[in-house]
Amino acid sequence: MVTSPETVWSPYCGPAPEAGDWRWNLDPVLLLIMGAATMLIALRLQGTRRAFGLAAMGALAVGFVSPLCAISSALFSARTVHHVLLVAVAAPLIAAALPRRGYGPLVLATAVQAVIFWAWHAPVAYAAALSNDGVYWVMQISLLASAVWFWACARAATAPAAVVALLAAMLAMGLLGAVLTFAGQAVYAPHAYTTLAWGMTPLEDQQAAGLIMWAPAAALYLFAALWRLGRMIGPDVEARAA
Repeated sequence: MVTSPETVWSPYCGPAPEAGDWRWNLDPVLLLIMGAATMLIALRLQGTRRAFGLAAMGALAVGFVSPLCAISSALFSARTVHHVLLVAVAAPLIAAALPRRGYGPLVLATAVQAVIFWAWHAPVAYAAALSNDGVYWVMQISLLASAVWFWACARAATAPAAVVALLAAMLAMGLLGAVLTFAGQAVYAPHAYTTLAWGMTPLEDQQAAGLIMWAPAAALYLFAALWRLGRMIGPDVEARAA
């Protein structure tokens, strides 16, 4: 028996919108937390650290407040953009706002980030996150926290170690993208009924998500690795300024 998605899935960002419905998330608790965090960053940090922190809050606002939040209830590809914003945009910005020091073994941070990212994209775990707000926030916080840990460790590591870790993260992201792109069927039940209004079948939506992970998302890690290589070859301006 096929069950209507409205009776099964109740994602935090609300029911899946129709195409053209650009609904913002004005959850007062979320806005209060983000506003307080932004104020603390503005008051407590200085210089480039403050700039990085405020930029990170901007990226988080795009993910959780802008219409991307609601669209991610309809499209897995939009959810993928949301997750990429967390782990490859907001996370390195937060890491750059933190003090530059050791945060633990880089190898462990790299492995934990990859395992958590893959685990939350397992169909059962993903479906649980879209059916319960508590699980949803466990997913989001664990994705962000593990990614911040990874980027902070990579930032503090030597250039060769950081490059290897960034390339490993790139491969983990790209491999998951390839798996989703070449899967023979759609595997995410929450989006079985929500993509047609946006002009895509569930499988096409999943393939688009895979391509996002495989190309632009993985490329962010590659660019970071190339940047560290450039810093290794040239003068370490950041180290002199610290």
